[in-house]
Order: sequence, then structure tokens, then C-alpha cells
Amino acid sequence: MIDDALKRRLNHCTALPSLPAVAVKIIEMANDPDADIGAVCQYISLDPVLSAKLLRTANTPLYKSRRVATNIRQAVSILGTHTVLVIALSFSLTHSLMKNPVPNHGAVFDSTIFWRRSIASALAARALGEKLELSYLDDLFLAGLIQEIGILAFWVIMPEEYGKVFASTSDHDVLLNSEREVFGAGHDELGYALLKRWHIPDYIALSCINSHSQPEPKSLGPTLQSCLAVSRYLADYFLYPHEAEKMTALNQAAQDWLGFDANVLIDVIKIMEVGLNAVEDLFEMNIHDPAEVSGILAEAKELLMIHDLSRMRDLEDKSQRDGLTGAYNRTYFDETLRREFNLAVQYNLPLTIAIIDLDHFKNVNDTYGHVAGDSLLAMVVKTVFDQIRQDDTLSRYGGEEFALILPGTAVAASRNLIARLKDSIAEIAYKFDGRSTIRITASIGVAGYLENAAQIRDPRDLIKAADSALYAAKHAGRNQIMEWDGNA
Repeated sequence: MIDDALKRRLNHCTALPSLPAVAVKIIEMANDPDADIGAVCQYISLDPVLSAKLLRTANTPLYKSRRVATNIRQAVSILGTHTVLVIALSFSLTHSLMKNPVPNHGAVFDSTIFWRRSIASALAARALGEKLELSYLDDLFLAGLIQEIGILAFWVIMPEEYGKVFASTSDHDVLLNSEREVFGAGHDELGYALLKRWHIPDYIALSCINSHSQPEPKSLGPTLQSCLAVSRYLADYFLYPHEAEKMTALNQAAQDWLGFDANVLIDVIKIMEVGLNAVEDLFEMNIHDPAEVSGILAEAKELLMIHDLSRMRDLEDKSQRDGLTGAYNRTYFDETLRREFNLAVQYNLPLTIAIIDLDHFKNVNDTYGHVAGDSLLAMVVKTVFDQIRQDDTLSRYGGEEFALILPGTAVAASRNLIARLKDSIAEIAYKFDGRSTIRITASIGVAGYLENAAQIRDPRDLIKAADSALYAAKHAGRNQIMEWDGNA
């Protein structure tokens, strides 16, 4: 959490704008569950600019109202007291802060870019809520606006020190980690302290800081903070749609926080496009070049489709791999061997398999522990992968047994490769705990289909033959290669 020294600098900073009286009163009423509708209308009416904004908001497509509000009471009637308070607080806060721009020290910080991103984040948070059919859309909008207020606070209280950190990266997550390393706190924590100082309602302030933490279990369903977390990445993509890495980050955040797929994200971007003009008009700020808006959705669809296909391939690959070593699993081995065996039979092609068993591996686990044993298994797999072809298949067959399929390869043609693999495994010198060096050897049994087509009728026969050869290799003293000679 934020330390006392940083908190003192925040509390004694005179450069941060103080909130106008109307905003202070609105915050007070927002924290009062029994706020009187008459008092709400009265205080909002004291600020002509705020009154005009609220009326325009009530009549925008964002609220889809069939009635037209011509005064504050009608706006409150259409929107409800809570919504009016939250909207009024959104405009009052941002209007006050935008009127007092942060000094641009060294031309690193751009207030306009900061507010464009904040407003885009508010629009994104609201669009996520609308897609999810949540009831607190205006809370999402306000929280989206102010969730990064800590960046502004950092700039005001320590412009020179913060400028170096801020200029070092354009990545939000990297910036947050750098802040924590240099200052002992990130802008999420500093922003929370500032929001508490302003007496912003607790649920809003907490959602802002929690949106910068780790994703919650999806079983909890969508929450204020999960929508806020994704809104940051949505805003980044919406503002910079031509930067492919923004879509990569958005896609990952949407998966991690909300479990969204590509189609849902496309719907959310559509909702953002519908509300964009109204939000730009209300904040009197151009969020996006109108000429580019129509192309954002088309580009998003294409990028999301690519990411979705990539994710599906990754999931498929993970389902086929052994989690510890990265070799293919037994199921994938069985399927691949069946397919390659059928091709070999159909087209009279050679096919060789090798069963590799690590000698006395139990001694490694008993002597050094399973952590060392697991690391050694992974090193063996990497050693083999570095030498085989792309079309060859290495699978973890059992505990310390691996099976290698060599399609289109006769036994004679496989000898040099298998000999290299045996020697490479013997050359592994695994340093454990900085003291012990662990070495291992392998016994290998080899069998080929074409050389013994009359005796090998199906894939199981080929496995039995390689197993028989492996047994012979072990019986011969281990660290040996044996080829099945057609005898049982």
C-alpha cells in the first residue's frame, strides 16, 4: 500500500484542483441513501453548465428514453435519482479537472490524450455493462472515467521523478509495475487515496483499485471491477486500432476477467460506436477521427477472428501435450501411430518407432527428489526435440518412457539419428542445487513396419516389437540400442 511519505505529498499538494462546491455537495448526496430528489434538483440547478450537460445526457441515445426532458426534474424523473447523481458527479469531476490541466513537464505528459483515454474507458465500461445487461451502467461510466486518476496525481505531486518512469513505457501494465518498484505504490493505490480524500463513494473507489489486481474467479459473474479492468484495454484498442498488440492485450484481458470470446467483444465495440458521438458531444472532446470510426469494427472482426483461431490452436495443442515435459501425450501418440501405420500399409511405406527408457530413473527420484527428476525429464525431451524432424512425433509413453514415431523412415535410415539421441542423452549433465551433477543414460528399442510387414499386422504389433527390443537392450546392460529382428 501507499506509504506515509507519499500520502503526505498527496495531502499537502496545492497544485491538485479542489472540487467545486457543487461537486462536493453531489458527493455528499451520493453517499446518502436517503437523498431528497428536491435537494438533488436544487443543487444541480445552481450550476448552469452542469444542468445543461445533464439535460443533454437524458436526451441522448445512451438512455433510449421516449420522453424528452426539458428541465432537471424531468431528467431526474427519466433517469432516476441515483443515475442523475452519478452522471452529475462524472461531469462535475472531469469538468473541474480538465479546466485545470496538469503542467506538461518536458512534453512527456499530454492532458488531452489522458482525458481521451479516460472518456474512451468510461464509454467502454458502460458498453460492457450494457452487453452484460448490468443495472449499474452509470456507476461503470463514472468509475471508467476516474480509474486512472492516480496517473494525474503522480504528475502533479512529483513531475520530475514520475516523468522518467512515465516516459519509459507506453504499456499500462509495465507502467504500473515500474511505479511500484520506484515509488513503492502504483497509480491505482495513489488514485484510491485521492478518491478517498474526495469522499467518492466507497464502492466506486474500491472498484477502481481492485480493477488493477488479479482477475477474480469467473464463477462470481461480471462485477464492477472486472468490467473496469477490461475497459482499459478496450479503450487502448479503440484509440489505437492499428496497433495489433492492443488487440492481443484486449483479447487476453477479456478472457481472463470476463471469459469473453471474440463475438462478444465485437458486440461491445458496436455499442461503443453507437454511443461515441453522444459522449464526444457531452465532453466536448473528439475521441476518434470520424473517418476512422467506420473501419474500427471491420478491423476488430478480422483481428479477433485471427486471435480466436490462434487461441483454439493453443488449446488443442495443450490438450495433446504432456504438461510436465512438453512431449505429446499417450493419446496423441496412439492416434498418430494409427494414422501413420494405415498410410504405411496403404502405400507400402517404411515406418519406424523407437521406445526410449531412461535407465535407473527411479534412483534419481529417490536420491535427489521428484523436482530434480521432473527437470531431468524436461531436459531429455528438449534434447530429443532439438534433433528430430518436424514430421517426427515424440510422446511421453509412461513415467520415464518416451516413444518416437519416424514416418517414412526405414530402420536402417533411422540408425544414425537414434544413435545420436542415445549419446546426447548420456551427455546431459544436470546441475542440481549448484552442487550435484546428475547424469542419465537411455536404453532404446527399435522396430520397423516395412522390414517385418508379414508379422506386424496392426500398430499394437509394432509397439510390442519395439518393447521386445527395449527389453533386450536392458538385458544387454542398458545404455544400448536394440532392433527387433522378427523374433518374439
